[in-house]
Amino acid sequence: MRRRLLLAVPSLLAAPAIAQPRGPIRLLVGFAPGGTADQVARIAAEAIQRRGGPSVIVEIRSGALGFIALQAVARSPADGTTLGIGIMGQLAVAPVVPGSQIPLDLDRELAPIAALATTPMALVVRPDAPFRTVAELVAEARARPAGALTYGSTGNGSTNQLGAEGFAVAAGLKLTHVAYRGGAPALLDLAAGRIDLFFANIAEVAEMVRGGQVRALALAADAPLALFPDLPLLTADYPSLAMGNWFGLVGPAGLLEGQQAELAALFLDALADPVTTPVLAARGLLPLGEAGPAFAARIRRDRERWAQVAKAGNIRAD
Repeated sequence: MRRRLLLAVPSLLAAPAIAQPRGPIRLLVGFAPGGTADQVARIAAEAIQRRGGPSVIVEIRSGALGFIALQAVARSPADGTTLGIGIMGQLAVAPVVPGSQIPLDLDRELAPIAALATTPMALVVRPDAPFRTVAELVAEARARPAGALTYGSTGNGSTNQLGAEGFAVAAGLKLTHVAYRGGAPALLDLAAGRIDLFFANIAEVAEMVRGGQVRALALAADAPLALFPDLPLLTADYPSLAMGNWFGLVGPAGLLEGQQAELAALFLDALADPVTTPVLAARGLLPLGEAGPAFAARIRRDRERWAQVAKAGNIRAD
């Protein structure tokens, strides 16, 4: 036995070192509790622990459009103990919208570990709107003076604005943008009839739609969603308008490739678990299952797409 152990030492020393987390994983979320990013983080954390994995502690670090959390991730030791949720608006939209204030170098300071889940956007309108279908909305917008219909967003350069402007360009409409300091006040004004429409994550407006506070006209997706199986698809008339927000796992740039792969497998396997997928579906979320290079490729594709939309709509973040 002693001889075998001594012979094994050189091979162990020669093997590439894979740094293991020294303790529980801190998963930083840059947005408000209860939002979609927070939901994805907590569902993943619970699934990992249920499957016997390490403890995952979700921490809210909101502010600066979620970039405070990503800054904290970038500045953390590259040992796998501090990770973050990076969303499409941060990783793919902000870098291509002129005027965006990004307080870190996303490509140099963060490692894209995995694309975890996505939720389609939905076109929702005020509950007393005279239009009950997308075709009726388009007809109403064309019958009234240009810009008479208004849409809300969570700010200039947000995915909500890009979704609405993408729709306006595809339908040949002129809509007036009303920017808010978050989704909650925008949806409150929509429910009160102060604005006409809003492009929202279906996961975030599901309860308002069920309660009749807002009306969903269409899902910006290629296929129906189990959450609202009868909701019409916006892509039926506008094939280019499959629009969803995705939520990914990122870490500090110094993470070794082997450790990135292990972390990706840990989170993706948990979200693909048969016990977890119905939990995601009940919230309008779908697992993505893209690790490392596939996630990086998604980021590149979406940057190209949203750069074109931002240019066509003359959108700036300031």
